[in-house]
Amino acid sequence: MTVQTATSPAPGRRSAQPEPPPGRGRLLRTGLRHVRSWPLPFTVAAAFLALTTVAALLAPLIAPQDPQAIDLNASSAPPDGVHLLGTDQSGRDLLSRVLFGARTSLVAPLALLLCAAVIGVALGTLAAWRGGWTDALVSRVTDVMFAFPGLLFVVLIIAVFGDGLTTAVVALALAYSPVIAKYTRSIALSERAKPYIDAYRVQGVSGFSICVRHLLPNLAAALLGYLVLMFGEVLMGMTTLSYLGFGAQPPSSEWGLMVKEGQAAIVQGALWPALVPGTAIALTVVAFNIVGVRVSDRLGARER
Repeated sequence: MTVQTATSPAPGRRSAQPEPPPGRGRLLRTGLRHVRSWPLPFTVAAAFLALTTVAALLAPLIAPQDPQAIDLNASSAPPDGVHLLGTDQSGRDLLSRVLFGARTSLVAPLALLLCAAVIGVALGTLAAWRGGWTDALVSRVTDVMFAFPGLLFVVLIIAVFGDGLTTAVVALALAYSPVIAKYTRSIALSERAKPYIDAYRVQGVSGFSICVRHLLPNLAAALLGYLVLMFGEVLMGMTTLSYLGFGAQPPSSEWGLMVKEGQAAIVQGALWPALVPGTAIALTVVAFNIVGVRVSDRLGARER
């Protein structure tokens, strides 16, 4: 008669041993499999935005020329071995100016969107939580802002406080905040009706604490998807103001301002000074729209 020790496995059974942690190769294969599942337009758009962001960050290192260096002998020159995307009317290298201009063209809409989000989320959450006359007041104010043409409102603020990039950012932030406030109010009303909110209120938790610690974190995914979707529109608004002369001022290489400066060269038959920054704006806006729709759909599906 044999006696089985505690360390010997039972007949017909394998000894239970912990599985080794996945190695780097397995993690890499899993990541590649996940990337391959992305739709092709989203993959291309995300790669383009990543490349644009890296190029903007590394502009001082990768720009072939000084973006402000004037060479009148190479005025409105077509692309060649020295100037890969040609030059503008002052002979400045367009590739270098587009790379440096990506910094202003991306950072300004980001700052604008953050300011608009702070104002809009605060107003929308307040209206949804308080209800009553507070909700009615916030709703009427946002309705008036919607009825007032956004561009006219921005021009009015710039006329009072002066032009410039900072004023344009603040003015557009005020113009976009009612849109974010309405969206925040709609999703906050739905979240406020859930049982866990009533449970916290019964326990005596203050409304401010509930909103900051529980309500807003649960709205974060939906708000993030909405803001990413808005980024392309905000970028277009900023470049439009710069094109009209209300945003970035010379000698900045902001893309909208570059289009305005290159417009005069079109009459002379030189398309590159306006075509290069215009193409950069179009591709970036389209890429943000594609990525924004995908991110919004994924975050929305996760919330459901």
